[in-house]
Amino acid sequence: MAAPASAVPGATGLRGGGAPFPVPAGMRRRGAELPTSRAVLLFGRRFPRSAVCVGGSGGRVAVRAAGPSGEVMIPERESDGSVPFESDDLQVPALDDELSTEVGASDVEGVKRVPEESAVEEKPRVVPPTGDGQKIFQMDPMLQGYKYHLEYRYSLYRRVRSDIDQYEGSLEAFSHSYEKFGFNRSAEGVTYREWAPGAHSAALVGDFNNWNPNADRMSRNEFGVWEIFLPNNADGSSPIPHGSRVKVRMETPSGIKDSIPAWIKYSVQAPGEIPYNGVYYDPSEEEKYVFKHPQPKRPKSLRIYETHVGMSSPEPKINTYVNFRDEVLPRIKNLGYNAVQIMAIQEHAYYGSFGYHVTNFFAPSSRFGTPEELKSLIDTAHELGLVVLMDVVHSHASNNTLDGLNGFDGTDTHYFHSGSRGHHWMWDSRLFNYGNWEVLRFLLSNARWWLEEYKFDGFRFDGVTSMMYTHHGLQVAFTGNYNEYFGFATDVDAVVYLMLVNDLIHGLYPEAITIGEDVSGMPTFATPVQDGGVGFDYRLHMAVPDKWIELLKQSDESWKMGDIVHMLTNRRWSEKCVTYAESHDQALVGDKTIAFWLMDKDMYDFMALDRPSTPSIDRGIALHKMIRLITMGLGGEGYLNFMGNEFGHPEWIDFPRGPQVLPNGKSIPGNNNSYDKCRRRFDLGDANYLRYHGMQEFDRAMQSLEEKYGFMTSDHQYISRKHEEDKMIVFEKGDLVFVFNFHCSNSYFDYRVGCLKPGKYKVALDSDAGCFGGFGRIHHTAEHFTADCSHDNRPHSFSVYAPSRTCVVYAPAD
Repeated sequence: MAAPASAVPGATGLRGGGAPFPVPAGMRRRGAELPTSRAVLLFGRRFPRSAVCVGGSGGRVAVRAAGPSGEVMIPERESDGSVPFESDDLQVPALDDELSTEVGASDVEGVKRVPEESAVEEKPRVVPPTGDGQKIFQMDPMLQGYKYHLEYRYSLYRRVRSDIDQYEGSLEAFSHSYEKFGFNRSAEGVTYREWAPGAHSAALVGDFNNWNPNADRMSRNEFGVWEIFLPNNADGSSPIPHGSRVKVRMETPSGIKDSIPAWIKYSVQAPGEIPYNGVYYDPSEEEKYVFKHPQPKRPKSLRIYETHVGMSSPEPKINTYVNFRDEVLPRIKNLGYNAVQIMAIQEHAYYGSFGYHVTNFFAPSSRFGTPEELKSLIDTAHELGLVVLMDVVHSHASNNTLDGLNGFDGTDTHYFHSGSRGHHWMWDSRLFNYGNWEVLRFLLSNARWWLEEYKFDGFRFDGVTSMMYTHHGLQVAFTGNYNEYFGFATDVDAVVYLMLVNDLIHGLYPEAITIGEDVSGMPTFATPVQDGGVGFDYRLHMAVPDKWIELLKQSDESWKMGDIVHMLTNRRWSEKCVTYAESHDQALVGDKTIAFWLMDKDMYDFMALDRPSTPSIDRGIALHKMIRLITMGLGGEGYLNFMGNEFGHPEWIDFPRGPQVLPNGKSIPGNNNSYDKCRRRFDLGDANYLRYHGMQEFDRAMQSLEEKYGFMTSDHQYISRKHEEDKMIVFEKGDLVFVFNFHCSNSYFDYRVGCLKPGKYKVALDSDAGCFGGFGRIHHTAEHFTADCSHDNRPHSFSVYAPSRTCVVYAPAD
């Protein structure tokens, strides 16, 4: 990360994006010398000693240091022996005269609103100071061999934290930059700011000025931040009406272009148009949604229902936030899940990207409704006691130049790496430069925005493996060798960003949850930042569904019980995981869900109870239930299910699309832009005359069992049997004893299973029950008394009947 050219004596101009602050000592490349001290310039103006760096929150300004002339001086720092931080761009908050005074919460767009009846005086929220990062070496002595890398990583993180504190006031203040950049309304008018150092000129255009590029030209400071202030109309109304379409027109090295403001809060696609338009979103106080319900506490056991608003209707259409709120949320609650994870919230121009090619990072998708309707959805979920997680995308961005960040200011390096490092060849998307100061500002503020403005309860971070390695995890087989995690292929800047964002989230929102999608298994991933870890609460255990698919390609008669147990338990001690048997990935066209792997075309003709079943259907329903329960039982401290998969949703997901011609000339047929395969047939799971209903009821019973016993997070876990010939797996979680018989035909009478606690046991869950589509071979009123004889290294044991392809959970009768 190089110092801006403007900060180097004798240099002229800006190089790919300057910064409105000279680079501090220790944050420049070797050879880029700075003067011993330098006056602070904020937005091209010299500030007196009474106004220096931002400190605290709310736009307050605190004195940092002043020279004899009244100008603020930044002394050259002594080297402390730590690893220097290399920075392309270091920027101080974009203050102006308006923001140099204390601002009330109601005056700033995006500040959390609290109903009067529930308003309480809140303590200032601060991110705790950094720790020493040494605990990871106590937790895992094998990390000692990689201490240099890990201490370098931690020193870099501490240096960035220190520089943010020094030059931005605090991490808390830094993450509030959406109150400085983009559009912000004050009592006097509207201020719009944008960081676009590559642009030669800029003008704000839109409906409000008839798209006249000469009407509202912006001024640029020496560090590439463009700004314009529009005073209120004579009658006191906003100079930009709420709902007006807006863009910024720039003369750039690539030509004249109209871009959607990077910090835009809402964008829409006009009928008949392809690119989106930014929308100035500033509803009246009467139109703003006011949250009514407190956010739920973080559940000890996380049971996540993964959703997509657009495809959540049984009808072939794009569903809405309102319908999801009224129809889908009660279903999720009724199924027994305690968390809902929502995909595709950030605006994305291409619907078929599943929401992962984000164009407007601060804007909720307008396909599904308005920001206020999304807030109502989240508030209703909180009323139901559901935690709401957002599937956030900070790993890459859409390649679009018309309505996304790509080439925003006409350069290739604005928010992204240059050249091939800035392009993901498989995803056809742009890759952020996490070592850039303004990228840190943008992404940290983005995370804060969704938690603050919309009251999300946490995030599932997408594509984290791609972020953490320069090879992005592509064509790489992770074997568990620590050299794979801590070497030259590691993108340390990206890992430091993940440490910062976890630091921010957990510091300001202690109840918030962070889950990282990582397939590599990097050690310390789900370890607190203060201990030297990356800071996630959970790792998404991605190896499990891949292994299930591998097994489903074989006959279940060849499955190895030891392999199944190893697959589910092969994870790092003390680092929590969210596990799943399948997610949205397996439901996409070109892939198969577990139900489809098991039953295939028979699902179309033999799922009605008034018609005879087939061996394929009987086998499929039985194994579908067993796979899900053993995954929940052994796979981790959290569990995830994609909507509809709980009842074995037929068909795949195929977004509406037309024919395509690839760059190599190959044609891909479309589906006539049909929504028929882009919906969820919840009616199938609800129909008690279909076999889908029994599968759905079993999933509901699984959630109820976990809610009652909390077995996923139980301290006690013991696997007492993995018998290959019998195809039996027996394990204990808490007070429960799980008995799985994967044999295709053998049932076992008086089968002895070991247990820890003596006494009487009864059936708590039985996959073979008739209400779950089974054959009813287990008597639920039977009582099982332990004998004082050890079995499978357990002090006590009792006898059970274990039917083929059945799982039964036993609980102490008291």
